[in-house]
Amino acid sequence: MYKIQTLNKISAIGLNDFPRENYEVASSILDPDAILVRSQEMHGMALSQTVKAVARAGAGVNNIPIPEMTEKGIVVFNTPGANANAVKELVILAILLSSRPVIGANKWVAGLAGKGDEIPALAEKGKSQFVGPEVKGKTLGVIGLGAIGAMVANTAIDLGMNVIGYDPFLSVKAALSLDHNVKVSDTLEGVYTKSDYITVHVPQTDETKGMINAASIKTMKDGVRLINLARGGLVNNADVLAALESGKVASLVTDFADEDLLKNEKVVCFPHLGASTPEAEDNCAVMAVKELRDFLERGIVVNSVNFPKCVTDNPIPVKGTRLCISHKNVPSMIAKFTTILGDAKLNIGGMLDQNRGDFAYALIDVDGVIAEEALRKLANVEGVINVRPIFG
Repeated sequence: MYKIQTLNKISAIGLNDFPRENYEVASSILDPDAILVRSQEMHGMALSQTVKAVARAGAGVNNIPIPEMTEKGIVVFNTPGANANAVKELVILAILLSSRPVIGANKWVAGLAGKGDEIPALAEKGKSQFVGPEVKGKTLGVIGLGAIGAMVANTAIDLGMNVIGYDPFLSVKAALSLDHNVKVSDTLEGVYTKSDYITVHVPQTDETKGMINAASIKTMKDGVRLINLARGGLVNNADVLAALESGKVASLVTDFADEDLLKNEKVVCFPHLGASTPEAEDNCAVMAVKELRDFLERGIVVNSVNFPKCVTDNPIPVKGTRLCISHKNVPSMIAKFTTILGDAKLNIGGMLDQNRGDFAYALIDVDGVIAEEALRKLANVEGVINVRPIFG
């Protein structure tokens, strides 16, 4: 029986994919095998030694202490692309809101309440203060062409916009999904200097934190409109506010509210609504549950942010054992594993070892049930983080 702890409300559509005869799922469960989380902060959280995996029902993992998890051999999953359409739709709305000041217009016209028959004439007279440009024919810069960025770029093309994208890590899959009219720049400057609108879709790292700042804004077109529904830290708020004051930046739409931003009428803030649709929550939960089941039941790793992809179609040997070994990416590890298994008179039926930076993950199928002594020897190999047997 596998135990799953939920740290947030997780869609029942996803949770129902855990077979109840093999899984116990609860928010207050003790000594879980895995954790399902959405937005709850996990930094500083004490974890049971039984935890083998954490699945984030969403793309961003800033709320999870990745280095600490990795050192413990805990595999962290996310669900890239599961909420992409929800975020894309909100980005398109943000682009339109950055152009047409309809929120301010709505607030203003609501203030006419009580004026009765005068309202139509007053509304007609006052509408000129809420003029904004059309997006058709304008240039949209998309920074980051992953699942969300590619969808935004394609939809913008459908709206009649010119699109320039930038992504130094553009995958073949993402490239193939792009509309052929999307131009890809080799540099950020190529996006900054040509775009009327700029939307950011990259993770927040040491390299990307504060990437929209005074220096980058200086290279942008006058009157540029900025959209950030990715991560709050990507934008230096003080620099953008100064640019809004000078007129260099026409507007900012962000999913990350801040005291100073809320005071500026040229800023539209959402309360982190990017993936807040029932469809996205269902999709993320379904994907996260599948990732945990594949890992716990078969040892397979897909969509991990800290361990390498490790996939096999081979079934676990009948009356055999699949060994799931997290280890440091150092020489001679496989040789040490095979020596121990050979000494234990266990035939290796299949082996896969993948690495990612300083860490690696191995799947080794052996005929027969491995003895505790052999498991201890494997676990005691220098550089091994943990060993988990799955019995056929």
